[in-house]
Amino acid sequence: MQSSSYRVAFDIGGTFTDLVLLDEHTGRTVLHKLLTTPENPSKGSLEGINQLVALEGTSLSALSLAVHGTTLVTNAVIERKGARVGLLTTQGFRDALEIGREQRYDIDDLFITFPPPFVPRHARLQVSERMSRDGVVLRPLLDEELEAAAGRFEELEVESIAIVFLHSYRNSENEVAAARFFQRRLPGIPISVSSEIAPEIREYERTVTTAANAYVIPIVASYLEELEAKLQAQSFQAQLLLMQSNGGTTATTTAKRRPITLLESGPAGGAIYAADVGKRLGLSELLAFDMGGTTAKACLIRGGRADLAPALEAGRVHRFKRGSGLPIRSPVIDMIEIGAGGGSIARRSSLGLLEVGPDSAGADPGPACYGRGGTSPTVTDANLLLGYLDPSYFLGGRLSLDKEAATRAVATLATDLGLDELSMAMGIHVLVSENMAAAARIHIVEKGEDPRRFTVVAFGGAAPAHAARVGRLLGTQEVIVPRAAGTASALGFLVAPLAFDVTHSMPTPLSQLDLRRVETLLTDMQREGGSLLSEAGHTGATHVTRSADMRILGQVHEINVPLGSEQVDEEWAEALRTRFEEVYRRHFEHLPPFDDYEVLNWRVRVAGDQPEVNWLADEVVDEPQRKGTRRACFDPKAGFIDVPVFNRYALEAGFSCPGPLIVEEREATTIVPPGDTLLVDEYGNLRIRLGGIDA
Repeated sequence: MQSSSYRVAFDIGGTFTDLVLLDEHTGRTVLHKLLTTPENPSKGSLEGINQLVALEGTSLSALSLAVHGTTLVTNAVIERKGARVGLLTTQGFRDALEIGREQRYDIDDLFITFPPPFVPRHARLQVSERMSRDGVVLRPLLDEELEAAAGRFEELEVESIAIVFLHSYRNSENEVAAARFFQRRLPGIPISVSSEIAPEIREYERTVTTAANAYVIPIVASYLEELEAKLQAQSFQAQLLLMQSNGGTTATTTAKRRPITLLESGPAGGAIYAADVGKRLGLSELLAFDMGGTTAKACLIRGGRADLAPALEAGRVHRFKRGSGLPIRSPVIDMIEIGAGGGSIARRSSLGLLEVGPDSAGADPGPACYGRGGTSPTVTDANLLLGYLDPSYFLGGRLSLDKEAATRAVATLATDLGLDELSMAMGIHVLVSENMAAAARIHIVEKGEDPRRFTVVAFGGAAPAHAARVGRLLGTQEVIVPRAAGTASALGFLVAPLAFDVTHSMPTPLSQLDLRRVETLLTDMQREGGSLLSEAGHTGATHVTRSADMRILGQVHEINVPLGSEQVDEEWAEALRTRFEEVYRRHFEHLPPFDDYEVLNWRVRVAGDQPEVNWLADEVVDEPQRKGTRRACFDPKAGFIDVPVFNRYALEAGFSCPGPLIVEEREATTIVPPGDTLLVDEYGNLRIRLGGIDA
């Protein structure tokens, strides 16, 4: 008899840690969820893994792989609980962190505020070195200036150092020399060098990213070392990988040097899982729709791959105001964040109209129905009053909902707006769905796509209750609620490949490209990515994807253009021109008549094979499929109707039933409105064929 080996994935969230154990031989999964321990994340992680393997009746020694996603970096940035950082920069650029872009994200706010820099002004030191924009050393680096800076950093007791010199993306010579000096002079203090962390044009963004990396290095390194030590003490001999925001995994050694790549690791896992669901179903054009307690996120998946963005914003002063945060130049799964979740608060606006979000009741006190002191009406309260949720089966029965408290909260708002309670609850449900669909539609159209082409994959605790309505508003034909939707991020970790993105800025007009230099650069970048794969223990095949950030010569913003894998020659350069024009027209429809274009950044992604996981559909329990009926409302004018309620764990492949109906599981409740049809496929996914009633 073949002994089992397992892979484990765990995602530390703000409130809960989600874990999944996969039997590699059978494809069977075991799910687990427990409260996060913010004061000591490694403690909660280890407890969760031990509880999970105990549920399976095995031990940590049976694990062949562990993949970990964490909000540790995100929380450190938001809560400002990182290290004391010293910044060394070129003379005259000390205040780049505070000058920023000199742009206001809200022109009407007279008291506008921006996030404070990671490095206070007294810890930002200058040296007289100078590099030209072409990478020529104009003023050399002086040892006496470095010695003075080291002495000052010692006085300030800095815990981490960031080095950002002007134009180092063209020539890293001075940055590397300074880093080596500090490694000798201040041993034990981690050094973040911009030419390694973010070798891209634009001084502000490069400085912010490098400073942010330095800010979180000590806490991430300490956490990972403690976690690895505790795991090894309990006979854990498998490899531990970290999930990155770019949808790939990395070794702990790399994560300790470049922790900024972990900034959005959790949400990335959900998008990867949605893409894997589509792959198994033969669907390559998807919209991953994740709705939790505070926000909803949407990600476009095209050609079977989640879209990537070259940067993200972190630590926003106003969570849903673009530009109010810090720009981090690190590749990330491209998601739009929407102020809509189960805890989003409904109120009367200044215009006397209903509005929902973006603020949330959170987990404490939470929606009124949680019975923890909340009095504001939320999306969850509205869904409870509409009959969509079972008050005794929320989170599998671990939390009983207070329907009377929800009624009081919604009734207060209804009176204020001159509506009855039922119309008010339906208004909240519809409006939050409209908000999410509108944001997703804009996100899709901005990418030059038609929303009607995409199938919605819904996951997260709240998404299945709204997905059918959101799908109809987008004009899609089908919505899929995958198995274990509530732990989608952790499941996604198990199918994420080892992957590294390497970027290098070399601003050059297309007509002036030195093709030999470009070929050498791309080869070096591919070699760098390959070495990082080897460092992570990869020995198999590698997959290389190349692209360039380009713009019309003289424009401010750029677009990403895929490159061919063929040899870099004149024919290749002409093909690059054609590709840019095609991508530009897809985005903006019209291409202005300009003679020349410009390449700003070259990008190379080097990845290993995607892990093959033979997901086994959950074993169907020997229980009645139908749990009973519940009074639910889909139209306030028609009032409540009797709606059948089904047990997801008892639904077999091939099960089909027309709506209206409700499907319950521990992590989520799926609503199938009138006119839609539910089908359970061979993998245990709930597939909702849309049609029938108006949105």
